[in-house]
This record gives sequence, C-alpha cells and structure tokens, in this order.
Amino acid sequence: MYIDGHFIGADDRDGEPVYNPANGQVVGQLPHAMPEDLDAAIAAADRAFQTWRWTSPLERSRILRSVAGMIRDRVEDIAYSLTMDQGKPLTEARMEVMGAADHAEWHAEECRRIYGRVIPPRDPSVRQTVIRQPVGVCASFSPWNYPLNQALRKICAALGSGCTIILKASEDAPSAVVALAQMFHDAGLPAGCLNVVWGVPAQISEHLIKSPNVRKISFTGSIPVGKHLAAMAGAHMKRVTMELGGHSPVLVFDDADIDKAATLLAGYKGLNAGQVCMSPSRFYVHESVAEEFGEKFSKAFGTRVVGDGMDSATTMGPLAHNRRVSAMTEFVSDATAKGASILTGGKAMSGPGNFFPPTVLMNTPDTANIMREEPFGPVAPITTFSDVDEVLSRANALPFGLASYVFTQSLRTSHYVASRLEAGMVNVNHFGIALPETPLGGVKDSGMGSEGGSETFDAYLATKFISETTA
Repeated sequence: MYIDGHFIGADDRDGEPVYNPANGQVVGQLPHAMPEDLDAAIAAADRAFQTWRWTSPLERSRILRSVAGMIRDRVEDIAYSLTMDQGKPLTEARMEVMGAADHAEWHAEECRRIYGRVIPPRDPSVRQTVIRQPVGVCASFSPWNYPLNQALRKICAALGSGCTIILKASEDAPSAVVALAQMFHDAGLPAGCLNVVWGVPAQISEHLIKSPNVRKISFTGSIPVGKHLAAMAGAHMKRVTMELGGHSPVLVFDDADIDKAATLLAGYKGLNAGQVCMSPSRFYVHESVAEEFGEKFSKAFGTRVVGDGMDSATTMGPLAHNRRVSAMTEFVSDATAKGASILTGGKAMSGPGNFFPPTVLMNTPDTANIMREEPFGPVAPITTFSDVDEVLSRANALPFGLASYVFTQSLRTSHYVASRLEAGMVNVNHFGIALPETPLGGVKDSGMGSEGGSETFDAYLATKFISETTA
C-alpha cells in the first residue's frame, strides 16, 4: 500500500495471493488495509488537500508531465508485470502503458486551463465572477481489465483539479498501480495527495464513502456494484462518476465495406480476450450480407493465437478468472440450445490457465442470454436485421448504453443512426474512443459523468459564484 507518502507492506496484516491467469501460479502477495490504515489514508488525504488545493496549476502540470515521462521510460518493466498478473499479451500491455503516458501528459496540459468566467453586471458597481474549485478528497475504485490506464485516469483528474485521492484498485492485477504510486512518489508529489489501499472491496468502499472527509466517488466496474456505491454516496450527498458495464451493439449495413468491418471488428473484439467494457458484443448484420460477414469475421477472429501473454506468438491471452471460462461455456450452451450455430470455437481449452478460444455464434436469437447480458469475453453473437428502425429498436432495447459501432458507406444512414443510438459513444467505420482528449462515459445503466476530454475535471470541481460591489 501507499499511504501518506510511505509504502507499507504486509507486516501483521491479512492479505491475499496474486495469481498469473495464464498458469495459476502465485506471483505476489498483497496486504489488506486495516480500518486504521483507511483512517490514516483519509486523514493524510484531507491534510494534504488543505495545501494541494492552492498549489499552482503549473506545479500540478509539472508533476503529471514528469510521471508521463517515467511511464515511457519504465514501459518494459511495467508491461512485463502487467502481463504477469493480468494476462494480456505483452504487446497489448505495452500499448496500455504507452496510452497511460498519453493520458498523464494530456491532463498535465488541460489542468492549466480550468477557467472561470466574468458575468456582465446589471449594476456597474458590481463585479460578478464564477470560479471553479476542487471539491476535496476523492475515493476512487478502478478495475482489473486495464489496471494502469483506468487508475491513472482517476488519479490525473483528481490531482490535476486540485483534489487529493484514495485509490482502491483491483486486487487481481495490482502491479501497475503500485508502479504508479512509485512514479508519483519519485516525481515529488506531496505526501497524502495520492494514497493506494487494498482489501475486501465491500469493507473498503463502505468505510471510505461514509467518511465525512471524502467528497467525491469515482468507480469503474459492474453495474450492480456501481448502483450500490452510487446509493451509498447519494445517502451522504456525495457526487459520483460511474463508468459501468456495457453491451455494445454493432450495426453492419448492407452497403458497408465488409472486408474492412470484419477485419477491424475481429481485431477489436480480441483485445484483452474480449474483457473490455466497450468491446463490440452484439452483432446486428443486414440479412443480405450476414453470411459473407460471418464467414470473414470468423476467419479473422478464429485465427488469433491463444496462449500465455509472455509468448511472442500469442495474440490473445487468458481470461482473468476461471469463473469467466465457465460463463463463456454457459453462454454458448444457452445460445446453441436456442438455435444459434457455432462458426468457430465454442469449447473451453484444456490444460492450465483460464483460456477460452475466439468463438462466433451465427443466427443468435435476441432471447439468448448472450444477447441480453454483457459477455465480457471472446464470444461474438451474430444476428440479422432488415430495416434500420427495427435494428435501432433492438439495439436500444437493453438498459446498457456505453459504446456502439456502425458500419455503413451512407452519410444519411450514419447521421440517422448515430443520433438515435442510445449510447455515450458512437463509432462509425472505425474505432476512435477512449483517447485522452475525448470524453468517455455512458448513458442509462452504463453510468453517469465522463472521464477524458474537457469534461474530465467537471465532477472534481465545485462552481462558486462571487458577487462584489464597490458601493
């Protein structure tokens, strides 16, 4: 752990082992925070906030930029450990690390541009201004699928706005977050501005959210947990940012470039073995091109090499947990029982590790569980449609609303569909989301608020109106 500028080991604390999902071997031991550790983190963050809130934006920017440079310098070490405890191929781990550096650098620039405004007065003796000030101590909870990137988004938004932060990241893949704490420490971040704790999620979240010194909650994870945390935060009138689960619809129209669509979607679906909340996960393909798309997509997706992320030949790693392998098997079994056919994959792989092959299901009915529940794995269900309004109705029928994908060469169709899809992000003919300069967030059950883009600091800032008179 990292509390008040000090790294803290297990000592007499309880803890848990960290496993390599590719082979089940233990790669580390993680300490659990005791209640007094959490109290120490809250006290440190609150104390640090009293100074950090008044720090020059130039100093905040300097520290974030310094961390960006360290991330690039230490990319190989961070990526190696990230593959060991999270499982993704080393190439993807490097991509995540370098992407995190971009996020730190972008926030370093944007935090210098948190502006207020002047409102023209009705009385010339009055001056009216609006300023934006940091809300206080933030409690953030980040997931295991992109442990470095997701944690860094929250840290940069909090620190860049002048807040301090207590981070509880996922115990499944902790190495990247420990590396982050080390880099902020090395960059000279004042003690208490960043604190990292581990432990039983429910106990830590309740302890932090109920503390009167914590004023902002940020969570990335499942919808049920997000709703529970939001309810707790609401009971104490604390603002929240929630980036929750999705079940991203893909709409492939009859005029789409099928070769391009199949190739791009196969590559994106295979990232992190499909364990991406924005992963394309419900494929609606126009009936006139469904057979062609299914064949080309299956060929591109099914040829990914599944194995240990440390093997240079691997292009898709293991699932993070063994229970996810069982979930994939159940999705396939349910879909085929309801009429879907398997084009490729479909059965769990033998041997050690949490491996499941790229799987494509054709003619999957909307009643299949995989069409209604987020799969979070390498199974892609394909169904057909004939009419644009029909497919929009089906795509919008679920409570999810995070990402969506459209493939068409018609400008008319693109505008019509993009404006009517109930999703926080829409991609047309490519994948252009999750960049530092663009907002990331969902609608409906997929969350509230945005991370990234000029909106990234909004939830960390309070708006204050000041009216002064010289009369």
